[in-house]
Amino acid sequence: MKQTLTLITATLLLGLSSVSQAANLKDEIRQILKENPDIIYEVIRENPVEFIKTAQIAAQQAEQQAAIEKRIQEQKEVEAAFANPLKPEIRKEEAIRGTKGAPLTLIEYSDFECPFCQRAAHTVDELMKKYDGKIQFIYKHLPLDFHEGAMPASQYYEALRMQDEKLAFAFHDEIFKDISKLKAGEPYIKEVAQKVGANMKKLEKTLKDRGDEINTRIQQDIAEAQKFRMTGTPGFVLNGVPLRGAHPISSFERIIDELKKRKLAKL
Repeated sequence: MKQTLTLITATLLLGLSSVSQAANLKDEIRQILKENPDIIYEVIRENPVEFIKTAQIAAQQAEQQAAIEKRIQEQKEVEAAFANPLKPEIRKEEAIRGTKGAPLTLIEYSDFECPFCQRAAHTVDELMKKYDGKIQFIYKHLPLDFHEGAMPASQYYEALRMQDEKLAFAFHDEIFKDISKLKAGEPYIKEVAQKVGANMKKLEKTLKDRGDEINTRIQQDIAEAQKFRMTGTPGFVLNGVPLRGAHPISSFERIIDELKKRKLAKL
């Protein structure tokens, strides 16, 4: 073991005169460590604190680099979307909040049990107030598998939309006041539906008789979100421009300003 460590140390201290020598050295060290993994374990045992610190620093650097690369990629997608906007489907019977046919169309792919979506709901409210009369908002579904209350909440939202879109949005607002209560399951969801003024007999009949239609619609939303690479929630499309995550209102404002600058939205 000591001979092997001595060999590695001596090799590292030698000057390298070419790239090929460096490559050969790397291969030699890799082979030595592969054949003698105890070298690595011994170094870690003898220097546990330094090893942990180094690993933590490396992890932090990797996270920072990944975040930078993600931001760069998202910015490229945003820039490309001004020229080739995404085209979400807006169905005839879509529930629309705000001014129908407005120059700004904000579509959200959301999960009723997601804390980031809860935060984003406040941002959407700010946008609706700031651009009142110039924006329309459409809520679409992207319930995540590990949120048990998300799918039934989406189903109730759609059943309420079939009654009255105002009921659907009232339900949306009430759920996002405290998403932790969704852990209570369907009894709580029913309670919210009743609270916002739903016809409960009609609602139960809709859920039973039109359940397949409701589920198909939700799956269509999920498929569209996946097509636009919205793997997490929330995800937004503003006049064809994607924005992933619970961004502050300033991120949406920058897109709107750019749409105005490029004369892509008549505001």
